[in-house]
Amino acid sequence: MIRIAFVCHGNICRSPMAEFVFKNMIKNSGVENKYFVVSRATSDEGIWGGIGNTIHRGTLGVFSKYAIPYDKGKRAVQLTREDYEMYDLFIGMDNANIKNMHRIFGADPQSKVKLLLEYANEAKEVADPWYTGNFEITYRDIVKGCKGLLQTLGEAK
Repeated sequence: MIRIAFVCHGNICRSPMAEFVFKNMIKNSGVENKYFVVSRATSDEGIWGGIGNTIHRGTLGVFSKYAIPYDKGKRAVQLTREDYEMYDLFIGMDNANIKNMHRIFGADPQSKVKLLLEYANEAKEVADPWYTGNFEITYRDIVKGCKGLLQTLGEAK
């Protein structure tokens, strides 16, 4: 089983969106039993909702609009150094996430840390809707990145 963690700053907007979009994609591809997928935060800052908080209402709106199933009990969880050995791939939404993952892990000797839109062959970050307020643009970028990831993993139909 391949273990994947999607990572953003607060784990209430982008990373849970990526987690559940990707889970929906692998389910629809019939390969959900091959993957274990979670999402994590690099920070526990209160401004971002804080560890233990629920998914942001804007992300919930995207789930509702596109009929994406999600875990209603999902709470923000902080990434730890120990996670490095537990997961095969850490996918950050922006360069600050990548930098913070390297700080948390101390290093990335197995090259497990990646930027989501690299999988869509785009050298850009997934915009943080906490600041932009535009969850639709974030959703479109996450879908592109997740489709590319699925293709990279050899699961795209």
